[in-house]
Amino acid sequence: MNRPHPSSLILHPLSFKLSVLLPVYNEERELEHCLQMVFASQSPFEIIAVDDCSTDATPQILARQTDPRLRVIRHEKNRGKGAGIQTALEQARGEVVIIQDADTEYDPRDWEAMLKLYGDEMARNADARVVVYGVRDLSTQPLLGNLGNQFLTQATNVLCGTNLRDMETCYKLVPTALMRELNLQSRGFEIEPEITAKLAKRGVTFLQTPVSYKPRKDKKLRRVRDGTKSLLALLRYH
Repeated sequence: MNRPHPSSLILHPLSFKLSVLLPVYNEERELEHCLQMVFASQSPFEIIAVDDCSTDATPQILARQTDPRLRVIRHEKNRGKGAGIQTALEQARGEVVIIQDADTEYDPRDWEAMLKLYGDEMARNADARVVVYGVRDLSTQPLLGNLGNQFLTQATNVLCGTNLRDMETCYKLVPTALMRELNLQSRGFEIEPEITAKLAKRGVTFLQTPVSYKPRKDKKLRRVRDGTKSLLALLRYH
């Protein structure tokens, strides 16, 4: 018998409109399943998918979806994951945002626990500047990816004065107004350290909670090249 995901049993005291920022590029293999997982969650107020000029069946998959919460925007030129996030952020109408990769590495059922953690903190102090990071278990990653993630997280803690356990996590729950205040510039995967470094400079409180993670084998990320770009972004923005 299937047991419910633990987060589905959690009720949070405050309700926040959640905008899901979904950058997509050539994800025909996993996109349909990803969308089903996203639509199964009651957490999103809206889902903003940005098709970054995909050349496979991604546009057709997005076009046949009927969930009224989904909005689709297409880039006429490929601009990168960071650019997709920025385009979606411009259109977000919710009070808080979270980024969702267009595959099945992450489980949207974890949003509920993140929203509860955020809501509990805001109930204690409505003026607090709070963000919530989902922490992955990286033990199932390939060794190079695991070591690279650990290095970048520790480099972030040293440079930015944080105490993070997973800086590169996709699941970052951030108030929409605060995310826009960051004036994001990165076009590629280095968007993650840019977000974190700029949040740290603003003195936010980083809350952290475990999230599910199933690493994919055919990642678009190139570990050495993109890891170097991420380190340079940390040095630039911290």
